Amino acid sequence: MTLDTQARQPIDRSTCSALDAADPLAHFRERFVLPDGVVYLDGNSLGALPRATASHVARVVTEEWGQGLIRSWNDAGWFEKPLVLGDRIAPLIGGAPGEVTLGDSTSASLFQAVVAAARLRPGRRAIVAERGNFPTDLYVLESVQELLGGDAPLERRLIADDGPTLAEVLDEDVAVVVLTHVDYRTGRMHDLAEVTRQVHEAGAIVVWDLCHSVGAVPVELNAAGADFAVGCTYKYLNGGPGSPSFIWVAARHQAEARPALTGWHGHARPFAFELGYAPAEGIGRFRVGTPQLLALAGLEASLELWAEVDLEALREKSLRLTELFISLVDARLGAWDVEVVTPRQSARRGSQVSLRIGAADGYAVMQALIDGGVIGDFRAPDLVRFGFAPLYVSHADVCDAVDALEDVLASGRWREPRFARRGLVT
Repeated sequence: MTLDTQARQPIDRSTCSALDAADPLAHFRERFVLPDGVVYLDGNSLGALPRATASHVARVVTEEWGQGLIRSWNDAGWFEKPLVLGDRIAPLIGGAPGEVTLGDSTSASLFQAVVAAARLRPGRRAIVAERGNFPTDLYVLESVQELLGGDAPLERRLIADDGPTLAEVLDEDVAVVVLTHVDYRTGRMHDLAEVTRQVHEAGAIVVWDLCHSVGAVPVELNAAGADFAVGCTYKYLNGGPGSPSFIWVAARHQAEARPALTGWHGHARPFAFELGYAPAEGIGRFRVGTPQLLALAGLEASLELWAEVDLEALREKSLRLTELFISLVDARLGAWDVEVVTPRQSARRGSQVSLRIGAADGYAVMQALIDGGVIGDFRAPDLVRFGFAPLYVSHADVCDAVDALEDVLASGRWREPRFARRGLVT
């Protein structure tokens, strides 16, 4: 069933079942652990557990660590693992072998990338970012401003959908532009190629945050001529909580790039134990210290699965899921002043849909939904988010989620005091 067919006929459970029956990615669902009675629409925050992960991590623990002990740095290839797995991520973001390494947290990797990017444009005194970037990106930029500013911090210029625009702030003083490809709150997606072209015309470097893109939408970094990118692996890539981030550096920049943190794993001869730092060739210089091998083991199991995924089919399903959800919300939830905040144009939308519910407290609504088995999340001040991970979310899940949301709003269950109590993590 095509999207056009879907749009012409009434949308009900049989429509969802027909879409699932025709889904070329449906077989991937059985390769994830999905609790009975749960519709999981928060894979844009933490991906579901692949079934192969537990046994793979157990093997690393019991065999490579338990039996191999320190010998596994060589025998099991532990030392090279960040680069080996980086090469597996590269095709998912339009990169090439030798352009990606696994790092630490996304914040640390972003710091590495932005400092290196700014150093490629010495003398320029401004960094551009988006007001809607995930806050940690902006916090990291404050550190970069102070570190590279000398007597006075570098200037930070913030753009937004309602202005100022990128074109209005770009000039010969801008060194770096740091943007999130898919906005974490609204799901709005930048035209990566066009924005990269615009930044380059001003002589600046662009650093892309791909946390809400990789594993969800097509990313073509090299085709766009991009410079640097970072991303996490615990969302759509299903690497597990705390799985490491990655850094991508275009091959043309690697010889010149000077990362912020010059650790021993990024040294040209790490086991020579020399007193001075000499950068490794290529992407390896962006490594810092000892990798988190158990976290890498979880990611490695997931990347085995990702090697089988047709990314065009993934995007087609993502659009089917999000368009189906938007259609059902439009048809059934108007009475509660529900606004679809995510762009309706497919080219501008990631793999999530965010709603603003004018007639209810969004946080309490989400807690009531979670209590009923539909897991999404809430982002302050007033957005409820639903992430559609195409490998394991079905069209029937979409129908069930809207059924549950309609029931929560119609019944008023969200008004129960327990749903207003906020936990440490929202």
